[in-house]
Amino acid sequence: MTAFRTLDNVDVKGKRVLLRVDLNVPMEGGRVTDATRIERALPTIEEITKKGGRVVLLSHFGRPKGQRVEEDSLRQIVPALEHALKRKIAFADDCVGEAAARVVDALNDGDVALLENTRFHKGEEKNAADFVEALAANGDIFVSDAFSAAHRAHASTEGIAHRLPAFAGRAMQAELEALESALAHPERPVMAIVGGAKVSTKLELLGNLVAKVDYLVIGGGMANTFLAAQGKAVGKSLCEHDLAGAAREILAKAEKAGCDIVLPIDATVAQKFEAHAPSHIVSVDHVGDDDMILDVGPKSIAHVETLLAKCKTLVWNGPFGAFELPPFDEGTNAVAQTAARLTVEGKLLSVAGGGDTVAALNQAHAAQEFSYVSTAGGAFLEWLEGKILPGVAALAR
Repeated sequence: MTAFRTLDNVDVKGKRVLLRVDLNVPMEGGRVTDATRIERALPTIEEITKKGGRVVLLSHFGRPKGQRVEEDSLRQIVPALEHALKRKIAFADDCVGEAAARVVDALNDGDVALLENTRFHKGEEKNAADFVEALAANGDIFVSDAFSAAHRAHASTEGIAHRLPAFAGRAMQAELEALESALAHPERPVMAIVGGAKVSTKLELLGNLVAKVDYLVIGGGMANTFLAAQGKAVGKSLCEHDLAGAAREILAKAEKAGCDIVLPIDATVAQKFEAHAPSHIVSVDHVGDDDMILDVGPKSIAHVETLLAKCKTLVWNGPFGAFELPPFDEGTNAVAQTAARLTVEGKLLSVAGGGDTVAALNQAHAAQEFSYVSTAGGAFLEWLEGKILPGVAALAR
């Protein structure tokens, strides 16, 4: 991985620090329902303020597409941010121009300000040079702490890093170091668990991982496509039959690379897609015409756990089954808890990411025991796919 500068490499005292965070948090009834992304930003904010820097927060929120949409205003995040920081913060009605300058100029060392949604301006997503200049006018240095937005070459994630001295914040640093340990220079054997509904959304991911890991465990609806590609009946299960050829290509590529692809041995099937639907366990060779595969079975769970016990590194993206609907959460819960235990025992480095993955690990009460859980969705996936992320590349020394 390319070397990047961190907060260890800069004196922030008396400086206006433009800090790009991700405050695109879920809300309901005017209240933040999940403050994880706010919490991830706290160490960087607090470190800069304690060192006498003047923190100027930049973030997007929602998809206003260059228009001022009040329901996408960051003003509504202020109470949750103040609660987390345990201090008052200033708010500017714009992220550029006189409104922003007035608030930033009034800051003292150790103060914090939040500027309005960067996506209220078309120049943000276009990475327009004039908008980059307008953002940079309010800062002396730039710190990026929004890995979840680093796959976008936007003004506040990539453009500004070329205009001001640029550094990685602590959350960004932790994310990059975790991913480096998991995939770039991992301790072997390495296992990747990839689940989810469709193979079509993760073809690049699977193609990249077979060249990097020792075991590739495929779960969820994706596994059904691979089973069908092997000539097995999958009943009424979610399956992309038109991608059977692509699945066979991945199997062949894995064999050539010495990667063992692990598919379900047995499955929990039901005839209704709903919680507590009548279900039973069958071999994957005996799925009925009216059956839907909604989770892996106990033999599959035991097989994955046995392999996991041999591994030193785990990368996880996507659940094994319909984890939102009990009892079809058992496969995900069991493997997640085993991975958590091995991590706590110091036997496994475990890195996970992606929206469904985070929700599934939280439901299994395993997320806190993993070595690192990424709150990023698209950026985490693109990194696993081997792509260069513009917002990361811009931080290179």
